[in-house]
Amino acid sequence: MVEIKVTGSKELIKVGKVICLLRSYKAHAAEMKSAVPTEPEFFLKPSTAMIGHEDFIQIPRESEDVHHEVELAVVIGKPGKDIPEREAMEHVLGYAVFIDVTARDIQARAKKAGKPWSAAKGYDTFAPMSDITPKEKVPEPHNLGIWLKVNGEVRQMSNTSKMIFSVGRMISHISGIMRLERGDVIATGTPEGVSQIFAGDDIEAGIEGVGVLRVGVR
Repeated sequence: MVEIKVTGSKELIKVGKVICLLRSYKAHAAEMKSAVPTEPEFFLKPSTAMIGHEDFIQIPRESEDVHHEVELAVVIGKPGKDIPEREAMEHVLGYAVFIDVTARDIQARAKKAGKPWSAAKGYDTFAPMSDITPKEKVPEPHNLGIWLKVNGEVRQMSNTSKMIFSVGRMISHISGIMRLERGDVIATGTPEGVSQIFAGDDIEAGIEGVGVLRVGVR
């Protein structure tokens, strides 16, 4: 089982479910030519896809179009089911920088055929995540600068204030479908600017007050 460090502590958190929000920024929905959701929509990544700071994303042989998507990750500390939105933030342990790596060509073929596209999101190394910053050090997660650079060039630059749904709304909605456990990760979706990455690239992603995540590509 994958374990993630908590900043400023010796504690290791065992990662459970990795729950990823779809189209949670209007500008990203527009660039993907997709409708803006009226309620949080999500898919799951396996925890085995997770890697950490200064690890490497592996480009799979089956894909010729792999993309980066920087996201704010919310790590659950207190388990719960059917969590009211007004109580949702009490269930947060902390936050992390997350990159949702996507094999876009595999995803597109699956969508066209009306098939599931878990494979496009679930390859080993397709979920880089930084150490966890405790929530006490991030008092306002809904107004944080978020960015990603490839080889020093800015590809994504936005703010979490542009998310369509609040963290509390996401937690409440998801917990109405599946019980949330300690160590579950909610990746809250990506802003616009997603683009292709190649072997040899260096990626640096950051979120104001949360941290910086650096990974290479092989």
